[in-house]
Amino acid sequence: MKRRSYMMLLGFFLSLILTIVPMAGNFTNAATPTAVTPVSALSFTQGVQKTVLDNGLTVLTKEVHTAPVVSVQVWYKVGSRNEVKGENGISHQLEHLMFKGTNDRPVQFGRLFSALGSQFNAFTSYDETAYFGTVQRDKLEALLTLEADRMENSLIGPEQLTSEKRVVISELQGYENSPGYRLSRAVMRAAFPNRAYGLSVGGTKADVEKFTLEQVRNYYQTYYSPENATLVITGDFATKPALKVVQETFGKLSQRPKKNTAVDNATRALDRFLASNSIADASSSTPVAKKAPIVLKQPGSTALLQVVYPLPDIKHPDVPAIDLMDAILTGGRSSRLYQALVESGLASSVSGGAAELIEPGWYEIDATAAPGQELGKIAQVLQESLVKLQQQPVTSEELKRAKTQLQASYILGNQDITSQANQLGYNQTIAGDYHFIERYLAAIAKVTPAQVQKAAKTYLNPAQQTIGFFEPTQPDGKPGTSSAGSSRTVENFSPGKPVDPAELAKYLPPATSETDSAKQSLPEEFTLKNGLKVLLLSDRNLPTINLSGQIDAGAEFDGNQKAGLANLTASNLMNGTQTKNALTLAKTLEDLGAGLSFGASREGVNVSGEGLSANLPILIQTLADVLENATFPADQLELSRQRALTSLKVQLDDPRGLGRQVFQQAIYPENHPFHSFPTADSLKTITRDDLLGFYQTHYRPDTTTIALVGDFDSVKVKALLNEVFGKWQATGKPPVLKIPTVPFPQTLTQLNKVIPGKAEAVTYIGYNGISRKDPRYYAALVLNQILGGDTLASRLGTEVRDRQGLTYGIYSGFAAGINPGPFLIQMQTAPLDAQKAIASTLALLKQLREQGVTEAELNTAKRSITNSYPVDLANPSDVSSIILDNAVLGLSRSEIREFPRRIQAVTMANMQQAIEDLIKPENLVIVTAGPGDSVTKGS
Repeated sequence: MKRRSYMMLLGFFLSLILTIVPMAGNFTNAATPTAVTPVSALSFTQGVQKTVLDNGLTVLTKEVHTAPVVSVQVWYKVGSRNEVKGENGISHQLEHLMFKGTNDRPVQFGRLFSALGSQFNAFTSYDETAYFGTVQRDKLEALLTLEADRMENSLIGPEQLTSEKRVVISELQGYENSPGYRLSRAVMRAAFPNRAYGLSVGGTKADVEKFTLEQVRNYYQTYYSPENATLVITGDFATKPALKVVQETFGKLSQRPKKNTAVDNATRALDRFLASNSIADASSSTPVAKKAPIVLKQPGSTALLQVVYPLPDIKHPDVPAIDLMDAILTGGRSSRLYQALVESGLASSVSGGAAELIEPGWYEIDATAAPGQELGKIAQVLQESLVKLQQQPVTSEELKRAKTQLQASYILGNQDITSQANQLGYNQTIAGDYHFIERYLAAIAKVTPAQVQKAAKTYLNPAQQTIGFFEPTQPDGKPGTSSAGSSRTVENFSPGKPVDPAELAKYLPPATSETDSAKQSLPEEFTLKNGLKVLLLSDRNLPTINLSGQIDAGAEFDGNQKAGLANLTASNLMNGTQTKNALTLAKTLEDLGAGLSFGASREGVNVSGEGLSANLPILIQTLADVLENATFPADQLELSRQRALTSLKVQLDDPRGLGRQVFQQAIYPENHPFHSFPTADSLKTITRDDLLGFYQTHYRPDTTTIALVGDFDSVKVKALLNEVFGKWQATGKPPVLKIPTVPFPQTLTQLNKVIPGKAEAVTYIGYNGISRKDPRYYAALVLNQILGGDTLASRLGTEVRDRQGLTYGIYSGFAAGINPGPFLIQMQTAPLDAQKAIASTLALLKQLREQGVTEAELNTAKRSITNSYPVDLANPSDVSSIILDNAVLGLSRSEIREFPRRIQAVTMANMQQAIEDLIKPENLVIVTAGPGDSVTKGS
């Protein structure tokens, strides 16, 4: 099972939506071993009030008083499904334009949202386009005012369309860099040649270039109307006064006259007829010729397989059985396809997902071949697994595991109010009823083995499948060639004046500022006798547990010769202990719908766990078992090594991955721990003895920190931790690295890496930065907010993205950890625009260095950061990460409460000092990775 990326996001400054859209079948981790007690759906819909205004707008309100924040979302029932030939991508193009301002507020709406401290974004999908923002509760009226304004008065003019067309094309070209995207596009076109679902949600460059102002305005007038929308409000508000504001803002909007409604309805009816007649039972005696496989032979790094089967729509009674079928096939390590393909060494990964939409959708299976494995063999074993599912009923253990996992995923996926609003908006828009989840979960609990088998026979019909193979033309995954660098860019550029926050303030709806983090509960902190540090924060609002942890066993200890050792060690922890093999460990958690994972970062091994609160003991016991008793079986090491080699090929074939590596290795000298990156040679030299030695040396209780947030009794948890970790001991002192100081580069350095077959270039600009405990950190954070902390509201975003339309996304950041990490600016551009975007960025840095920032910019940035902070604290998963990070970085446990005050304390003098110390336009490292024509000619 996987969360499908059906949506085209406005920008990559927020990735939130990819993890919260509750599409059936979208859930990571499958799981468990019969009747399953139904998960109560009342918590999802209890207290929801539905109101329909006179103009047809549906309003869903749900009071959730667990944190002082509210989420406002507007879901329009329009997506790529509504597009006709020649208009592919117009829904997505309009989504971008909805941020360009309105007649009364002719400013970038991203700046307005940012000024309010809103965590905001938007997405376009097949059936819907949605806009959402989550803010402090006192900003509710302001958000409602802005959303109502752009529902009726969006500024769609020639200048806005021209600029945003370039941005959309940059976005689409970025997707073209992915072989998986190109394969999926070809497969979907072949699977649905006569239906809009067969087209890419984002559109095509050819269609986008041809959009006229009249087309886009007509589309807006047709679909952005109150009766075609659902407004969702969740969080800490009172329903009656909120509805009064809704009536005052949205209630005055009028319905729009519709065009071509009859034609549109007829087209939809024809699509439904074609789709419903495309699903045949696999047991049918009527022979149907199988489609020939689609084969793409293009530049790339790894071989890919994708299979698509037609499905019914979301309201079909088979949907629960289909989703459980998917969980049994692809849900977690214990799933059938993982065991058949990944554990056998044929594939590096396998995933699946059911798209159940307004009209009949599809079921998709994706696999990445392991090095040296043939796609034909993978397809054969895949088909054998599907046939077995069709011919033999699933076991009661499998079905129970799948039900438990699917039900638990809804609870774990709805811990924050943004996700709860998404759940309501999605069900109301796609299923036509926000109560849909109640019927769905009740039906899940009743599905029988026979129904799952029948779903497999009906929908996994070989005669109806569309299968695609991506065969890379450079399977060795070589990292591309270098081009001679130039010490300067090709053109000079004078940026426009920074946006004046005072000018912006004219367009902001009134709102108070009531940030009060003093009420935030502080974690209880204690240390076990063996040195293991623990932070506990009880939150009884939801029956969930969120675990975050860190072990000082990161990639900084690798060295160049054994680069990749830390990550291989971490990824092998769950492959077996003294009492449990890999499959038993997986089932222990997946039977409960829980998850536990490990991954090495530069400065430590990150531990992440989640589950229902009743299962906390098993989660903790499993964590202790693998940290104390991992055995690193040789056969599993070889499989994980093959997966690491595949990941390395993918990274070196991705301009983002290769560019970041070249950038970082240009900043840090060869003897620096941050210079080390895995290579094929280093991965191949790592032995089991290396893993055991690294594990025994670096996995110690006195270098481990665990944070737990959720529904538990602290006294009982302390007793449990002492019991399960009490025997874990370490001898001697832990290893310590002396990290050398890295100076700024002496001159401006520009490097280029060419990767064949790419459509878009990615550029990194920067140098070594600061650590988290640097006294300039808070000033640097505010400075970064002004410079590039927000793709739509910052100076970089305003100039390079919004005004010039040169990039889909540009942002900056300080990677401030235990040790100083890089300050970097990242952007994605068309190859021929790379140099212009670089020149623009350098000019903006020089402008910042020479002119500084204004008092108004400083105050606006501080308010934006502090107003947004309560939204982070409203998500239990985020809180566990925050308190862990604070502890690992050596900050006090009160930092979670003090952070806004420290941001507000930043002065103009602090800012001027930070600019002087940290902004060095003449000492930058600039790395561009992508197709060859992004390289400066003659350089």
